[in-house]
Amino acid sequence: MKEKGLNKRKIAKLVRQLLIELGENPDREGLIGTPDRMASMYEEIFGGYHMDAELDVTFSDETDVVIARDIQFYSMCEHHMLPFFGKIHIAYVPTGRVFGISKLVRLVEKYSRRLQIQERLTKEVADELMRMGVKGAMVIAEGEHLCMRMRGVRNNSSILTLGYRGVMEQKDLREHVLAIIQNPKADLRSV
Repeated sequence: MKEKGLNKRKIAKLVRQLLIELGENPDREGLIGTPDRMASMYEEIFGGYHMDAELDVTFSDETDVVIARDIQFYSMCEHHMLPFFGKIHIAYVPTGRVFGISKLVRLVEKYSRRLQIQERLTKEVADELMRMGVKGAMVIAEGEHLCMRMRGVRNNSSILTLGYRGVMEQKDLREHVLAIIQNPKADLRSV
């Protein structure tokens, strides 16, 4: 039952004990399979610990900037183990090679499918792009956090984090790319 470094049997046993501690009967009809289902769910949603973004899949191409908008992500807050989710926009300036488009989604999954905070998620995606030799990278994450909505302050505000590296630190380029991300049709007419 142990796969990819995650011991599903042990997790199921811990979830069963948690149900007991919460005052539930893990043997009642609605909960009989819950520990095993949760162990399988954890294997999926925490799969980022064992993922490769496959950014080594590249293609020769000369282009100025590549932008991937609205990459959906789901993650788990490391402080309360409640979900946070939203979308990530990635822009990078290649050095004669571009990544396979699906690899940007895999990059987001690699870091979002972990216990995480949004600030670190943004930083890790930008940093890995830079390690792969791009001239510059910008990552914008927009997230909604159930740890803020369901408990504590009980507020449904969105959180926005931004990370930029390399040539994306140049104000003019960064502002131009941000404008395209925010309103792609309007800015593409002015390019």
